[in-house]
Amino acid sequence: MTNDGTSPAEGGRDDDGTSPASPERGRDDDGTSPASPERGQDDDGTSPASPERGQDDDEVCVSIETEGDIVTARQKGRELAAAVGFAATDQTILALAISEIARNIIAYATRGTVTLGRLDEGRRRGVSVVAEDQGPGIADVDLAMRDGYSTAKSLGMGLPGSKRVMDEFELTTVLGKGTTVKMKKWLR
Repeated sequence: MTNDGTSPAEGGRDDDGTSPASPERGRDDDGTSPASPERGQDDDGTSPASPERGQDDDEVCVSIETEGDIVTARQKGRELAAAVGFAATDQTILALAISEIARNIIAYATRGTVTLGRLDEGRRRGVSVVAEDQGPGIADVDLAMRDGYSTAKSLGMGLPGSKRVMDEFELTTVLGKGTTVKMKKWLR
């Protein structure tokens, strides 16, 4: 996810001159694509939670590479929000935030993941969303968080819009390494 004016092709080339998402790079060393079913994805496009991240049965990780993956992430987020007890309006708001962040992954980093999880902290319940990519990073976070700013010629609602509709929002980015957005929505 970058809003610094560079495209993934400009700053995101590997040592061999290919971009991480180019057809020449579409397979890992074992011959599978990073998002293929043989890499651990379920039939619905999600991958099981990885134990090293402390994820449990209430979490799902969706690989984001295509518009269809955005739809899957939105649906999974809506389903999780409904299971937690969110009203239909708040389910829609959560789906909007997921969509905006996932769309940034495709626009700026080509691919990444959205991990959705149930939150249970004492009497509070909610949903967490963690979007991660290994893209070029964001050069100017303050500018990227400004309403209406976009290098992708979109409405620029992605980051600031998501921050506005969620209860908690944290963005970390490292140039040349990627961006992580952590968001939480609490049941009221």
